[in-house]
This record gives sequence, structure tokens and C-alpha cells, in this order.
Amino acid sequence: MKPPEQVIQRNRLLGEEVYRYNLDPGMELYVLPKPGYIKKYAIFSTRFGSIDNRYRVEGGEGIQELPDGVAHFLEHKLFEDERGNVFDRFASLGASANAFTSFTNTTYLFSCTSFFEENLELLLDFVQEPYFTEETVQKEQGIIGQEIQMYADHPRWKVFTNLLGALYQEHPVRRDIAGSLESIAQINPELLYRCYRTYYHPSNMAVFVVGDLEPGRVAEQVQENLSRRPYRPLGEIERFYPEEPPEIKERRVTAELTVSNPIIYIGFKDPEVDKLGGEELFRQEIIMELLMEILFGHSEPLYNQLYQEGLIDAQFEAGYTAEQTYGYALIGGESRDPEELYRRILEAIEEMQKKGISREQFERHRRNILGGFIRRFNSLEFIAHNFLGYRFKGIDLFRFPELLQQVTLGQVTAALEKNLAERYHAVSIINPRTG
Repeated sequence: MKPPEQVIQRNRLLGEEVYRYNLDPGMELYVLPKPGYIKKYAIFSTRFGSIDNRYRVEGGEGIQELPDGVAHFLEHKLFEDERGNVFDRFASLGASANAFTSFTNTTYLFSCTSFFEENLELLLDFVQEPYFTEETVQKEQGIIGQEIQMYADHPRWKVFTNLLGALYQEHPVRRDIAGSLESIAQINPELLYRCYRTYYHPSNMAVFVVGDLEPGRVAEQVQENLSRRPYRPLGEIERFYPEEPPEIKERRVTAELTVSNPIIYIGFKDPEVDKLGGEELFRQEIIMELLMEILFGHSEPLYNQLYQEGLIDAQFEAGYTAEQTYGYALIGGESRDPEELYRRILEAIEEMQKKGISREQFERHRRNILGGFIRRFNSLEFIAHNFLGYRFKGIDLFRFPELLQQVTLGQVTAALEKNLAERYHAVSIINPRTG
């Protein structure tokens, strides 16, 4: 078998290099060597998330529609085959395994300190060998049904999903990743196999491995595993999403759950993120990360005032999410007085819009963000998930330092006016249950 051809991507500032391989039949493999590290980490991801419920394959039939929750259901089912539970086999090899489904991707992973090749082979095998029967699907419907009901009472998840439901009118990001009891009842083995053959084709997937490893050896192992399987070429997967108006659906959503303190999330919908792509999308994310730190960073007076007054705690968060079809800023956490925190946050944004961002704030937070990014490359998990997640969006994570240096104060000021405009915001509050 011909050795896979490799392309090396380097970043001198980070002192890192990634070896990229394009393997037959169209899958990308990335290996980032970390000499001296004992731990090894691998992920196997597919570009199939909860929002991918309408699609068409080039050269195939018409548009296919899926019930909500199929991507998450598939993730669960792949861990069980004719030999039993895959987690047990990873444990016998000294590895810790897991998986998760997001709005845009499904990822399978393991970490280990020994038996890496055996664990990698197990990862490749179980993800590529689906096993669904009527009996096992019905069993899983009961398990996931219980999970859906459990998360309906999970305060942090509920306040988050309620917020997305308020921000978005049509986009499927407003619906729960696991689906609903009604939607998962529509899932059967035939549907799962059909989705699997499309979204789990190697051309829609990628592997990322990081640790003290020899890249060429990893590439040969993965290519040999793929070559044993009778894959046929797959046309391009065309994904369809409803047209989303720029306006939010509703301003305010409240609910009551069993919590000791109220939880509040304030969100700002990005009405134009779907017009961006690739590097421009990455630039927007960097601009918004800078803006969130300037407004709500731990070194800023606002954060310390709110903390000292007991309006926020150490879990307070402020960030921005950018995907190819949706984007939003999110601010919030637990608060003894969510209404007062809500007022103060909107007031702080309005005040910053009036007085402007200082050059000192801009440069200080830009330095801090760059330092934080470099430090995160000590985490194998951060490297693997972020590199591959951005790659699926057509973005090179190694470009972050250069793009950060290119961002201007004017761009951040413009984002303050446009992306934190009052008309695009919604608030979600979970109050303690009474009675």
C-alpha cells in the first residue's frame, strides 16, 4: 500500500506543527506531535449535528427530511454492537472514551497513556461498523426519552435552550439537540442506516490525533483501516436551513425550576453571520471575543463591581458563538437579583457605546487573549477539538494569532454598535420554583 502523502502546517509563534493527510476515500487525518507528553488523545468527528435535518446528496434523490434528534440518537447507538458495550472494551485497554453531539458536529474520542494503536483501531472500528435493530432502537428510545426529560429540568440547559428559542424564529438551533419525545419516536433502523451512509461517509469526517506520536505511522494505520471497507464515492452533501429573519422571536422567556438562585442569560443575535464564511467568520469571532473581554473581562471595573455586590459569582460568563448559519453573544450566570443584573448589563453596553473603547483597553485585552490562546496549546483536548471544529468551517486555527493582530479598534467599535444593538437582544431567566 502506498504511504499517504503528508502536508505539514507550522506556526512559529506557537512552536507547533500539524501533519495533514488526505486518505482514500476522501477523509482528512491530522496528527500534532507533542514530544515528551505521556497522554495521547484522539477524536473521530463527522459534520453531522442536530441542525442538519434537511439535506440532499449530489446525484441522489430529492431533499431528505429528518426528525429532530437523529444525530444524537446515532451517537448513542454506535457505542453498542453485537459484542456489547464499546466503553468496556476501551476500559480494558486502559483508555477513557466518550462522545458528544453538538448543533453542527458529532465527535467520538478517547485518551490513554498506553496501548494507543489498539485504542485507535477500536475507535476507527466501532464508528465505522453500525449495528441497529428494531429491538435496540426501541430500547434506546426509552433511554434517550429519559435523558430528554432529565434535561428539561436541568437549569443551565433550560435557560440556554429557552434563550435560543427566543432569539431564533425558524433556525433549527432553537430546538433541543436530543430532539423531543415525539421526534425520537419516529426513528427506526432504516432511517438510522440511511443517515449513517450519508453523514458517516469518510469524505464528511476527519480524525485528529495529538501526543508523542510518529505521524507517518498513525497515517498508515488509519489508511489501512479505511482500505478494508467497501466505500463508494459520495457526492456533495447539500444542507438546507430555513430562512431566518434578522429580528428575534421574543424579548423575554421565564421559567421556574428547583434552583437555589435564579439564573439569567442575555443573548444578542448576530443577524448577518450567515453572510460570512471561512476567514471572515473567524475574524468576526475574534472581534467579538475581544469585545466581550473589554466589556465583561475579570480585569474590568464592571465585573468587579457586579461581583462585590453579589449580582454575579465566579461562574459568570460572556462569550460569542459563530457558526456558518447562526451566531450569538451570550452573557450571564447565577444572580441573586437577575432583574438588576439585566438592567446593569444593558446599561453598561449603552454607556460603552456612548463613550467608546479606549486604545489602552483594546491593546491590553488583545495581549491577554493572545497569551491565553498560546497557553491553551498545553491542553491536548483544546487542540484537537478546536482545530477540527474550525477545519469543518474552512478555518485554519493556526491563523488565530495573525488575525488577532490584524483586528482594529474601529472593527471592535463597529461590532459594539451592530452586534450588541438593543433590538437584537433577548433574555432568559430561571427563577426558583415556588409552592
